[in-house]
Amino acid sequence: MNSPVRVISFVNAGHFIDHYAMLIFAAAVIIMGPALGMAYSELLPYATPGFIAFGAGSLLTGWLGDRWSRRHMMLIFFVGIGASMISVGFVQTPVQLGAALLAIGIFASIYHPVGTAMIVSYAERLGREMGINGVWGNLGVASSALVTGVIGQYLGWRFAFIIPGIVTILIGLAFAMLVVHEDRKGSKQAAAQARVAKQDMWRVVLSLLIVVIAISTTFNAVTVALPKLFAERLADLTKSPALLGVIAACVYVFGAMTQYTIGRLLDRYSLKTVALPLSFMLAPFLYLAASLNNLPLIVVSIGIVMGAFGQVTVNDAMVGKYTSEEWRSRAYAVRYFIGFTAAGASVGLVAWLYEQGGFVTMLHAFAGLCLLAIAAAIILPREIRTPVAA
Repeated sequence: MNSPVRVISFVNAGHFIDHYAMLIFAAAVIIMGPALGMAYSELLPYATPGFIAFGAGSLLTGWLGDRWSRRHMMLIFFVGIGASMISVGFVQTPVQLGAALLAIGIFASIYHPVGTAMIVSYAERLGREMGINGVWGNLGVASSALVTGVIGQYLGWRFAFIIPGIVTILIGLAFAMLVVHEDRKGSKQAAAQARVAKQDMWRVVLSLLIVVIAISTTFNAVTVALPKLFAERLADLTKSPALLGVIAACVYVFGAMTQYTIGRLLDRYSLKTVALPLSFMLAPFLYLAASLNNLPLIVVSIGIVMGAFGQVTVNDAMVGKYTSEEWRSRAYAVRYFIGFTAAGASVGLVAWLYEQGGFVTMLHAFAGLCLLAIAAAIILPREIRTPVAA
């Protein structure tokens, strides 16, 4: 059998890479625009097909993970997304750029339904491992803004894609040598820590559907728009792409800490107890951010990422707690298909709202959308929890 620590370590690395790869363009687009002779609002929509594939592809990849091999799918993920990142560094036209970003999205769609299911299968305590896994994903988001800003400033935007692509392929080769395929049918389901009454399951499904659409759309919009928002609103502090990347990375660190904390709380309390107070964070912070600049904007942005990343951990735990081992990749596939398809639409929506009224209009619109997270938390039923060892 595979070592749980080794498998979870590789899967956590995959979470880092997945979010890193999907957000390189969001940070690089600021310097790519002048190089390609295109405005921000013109260039950004070329990422839309990749973000849609990020969600739509999860239905097939989740099915393959359950029916074929999660290990083999993760190997394809590492090698495929690495090669796709490298290909972006060699594009010459916007059409080629869109095709390369689409390839990143297709391979990135493997991770969440397959990798998250692997975490649940090997985890001894679901909340803790979900929280730690979320931290790795968040660090990928933060590092993407930071490293892309630094590499882009000193080596050019093409190397911001090529270098992480090479590193990812090397990690994939290590994964191939150290993790083997194994049949986990009938294995212990470490996630079976909670259940709800059968007649209340519709409330879980409805709550998950609402919150996934609202939070995934907002999460993606915020992570895509934050580099540009900081470039505009922090001009009095700095205009350096590298320093703006450092600031964005520091903001995302608070999101990482939140995910770890939320994960630990989910091992001790019910989903509703954790989700309800958390659901009140995003809407007011997004509304406030619309009119702020410089240091106040940074402070409020910390609140935004804490709310958004905390909600993602809750959403993943909902699926992990209530699904069986043999269906888990497919359950996550549906969750991420809905979430990432909605998130894919947010890229075009960000560009359109920015054209209509700048970041004021965009942030107000997403603040209104996040009110749905409160309704979703209220809908959640009470849990009947199964005690777990400390």
